Amino acid sequence: MASITIRNLDDEVKELLRRLAAENNRSMEEQARVMIRAAVDGRIGSGRIDQIEKTLRDLTSMHVAATPVASPAGKTLPQGTLSGRRILLIIGGGIAAYKALDLIRRLRERGAAIRVVMTAAAQEFVTTLSVGALSADHVFTELFDRNDEHDVGHIRLSREADLLVVAPATADLMAKLANGHANDLASTVLLATDKPVLMAPAMNPRMWAHPATRRNRATLGKDGVTFVGPARGEMAESNEAGEGRMAEPLEIAAAVEALLDAGPKPLAGRKIIVTSGPTHEPIDPVRYIANRSSGKQGHAIAAALARLGADVRLVSGPVNIADPAGVKTIHVERAQEMRDAVEQLLPADAAVFVAAVADWRTENSAGEKIKKVAGEGPPVLRMVENPDILAGVGHHSQRPGLVVGFAAETQDLLRNAEAKLAKKGADLIVANDVSHESGIGPSGVMGGDRNKVRIVSKAGVEEWPEMTKDEVAARLATLIAERLKTTVV
Repeated sequence: MASITIRNLDDEVKELLRRLAAENNRSMEEQARVMIRAAVDGRIGSGRIDQIEKTLRDLTSMHVAATPVASPAGKTLPQGTLSGRRILLIIGGGIAAYKALDLIRRLRERGAAIRVVMTAAAQEFVTTLSVGALSADHVFTELFDRNDEHDVGHIRLSREADLLVVAPATADLMAKLANGHANDLASTVLLATDKPVLMAPAMNPRMWAHPATRRNRATLGKDGVTFVGPARGEMAESNEAGEGRMAEPLEIAAAVEALLDAGPKPLAGRKIIVTSGPTHEPIDPVRYIANRSSGKQGHAIAAALARLGADVRLVSGPVNIADPAGVKTIHVERAQEMRDAVEQLLPADAAVFVAAVADWRTENSAGEKIKKVAGEGPPVLRMVENPDILAGVGHHSQRPGLVVGFAAETQDLLRNAEAKLAKKGADLIVANDVSHESGIGPSGVMGGDRNKVRIVSKAGVEEWPEMTKDEVAARLATLIAERLKTTVV
């Protein structure tokens, strides 16, 4: 027999063989040869053969039961938002290539099956061994590799996936695709694909700002390529900062979810404003008044609304989490800035006020740091009331058709929420107990990952069970879509 034709094997068997090949850093064909040769030559005893058979049977059983993916250790990964999806990740040559390792993990956590193509430059930053271990598949690197071309081939690589993700997308890879060049495996696969392409650019700020890169970016956008990032910040190079940092893996994973989401879009054509996070009210250039809001719930709601097709504008206070993919985010610090940003976004179909806005601010913040003086007591801070953003929009001349507020309370939850509903001009109040006694999650609601809410409206109170904040967001987005069906805006 001159060769082994892997393509004629059942898909399940191919998947099992692919994992074994990845663990041993071989092609699928070579792995099959090694196993057959070892058995024929008698270099393994019957016990070892039984062990191999048992392993294959266990893996087959796992593969059927957990449709998406099994981890390299054999532990089944949970069903996720990308279950059954196949993603081809192309890793370009840049310092940000190390983030691709975390991206693989994030995508597999969501149930996706990952194949990886690495450029020669990418292999200078991360190894095929580490990438193969995380992806549980063979890593493809060469266009003219006889074994790889016989097993899979670059045309099948380009078309068997549901989505191609390029991260990091270097200036070189962008230029090649924009201008139709195909002189290595990565560029050939990109040119040969008939599937959607998502790029996460990463490069020096001056490279990103160069007219040639800008032209290529515009060309790729017209050709249907979707982009996530780049972000602005410090570069790996000393004394370099600006726009060019690759989007964080969680942000890229969210963009992948959005692109592959084939669900109904009941909010298509709707513009929705969401506020999220705390506000910081300055006392002096160093100190400020704030609260414990992390922005997790507000950001999750913005993302959930976007997944249902809404044009979401998120006004966020200072948070330490990434902007939701597919959402236009405006960053502010103070309550007055948040109020102004929201009013500039009117008119809208709906507004969801999740942000924990500070009720008060200092009347006049100090221009210099307030120093402690021996023998003198603490300074007196004269406080004034901040604008009530929910009430302002609830009674605005351009009031959205649906206004949703949040009530984070530590006592008298329903009474306070019902009073807020009547006073603020809202249609719905999402009430949650943020006291330490709430028993929600190990760290409580504020800053935690779980929530338990009650939906208060003129029709009464609907109590929801404890869920993750993402689950609360998805359910609330569906409720908003239902309400907007009957709302005249």
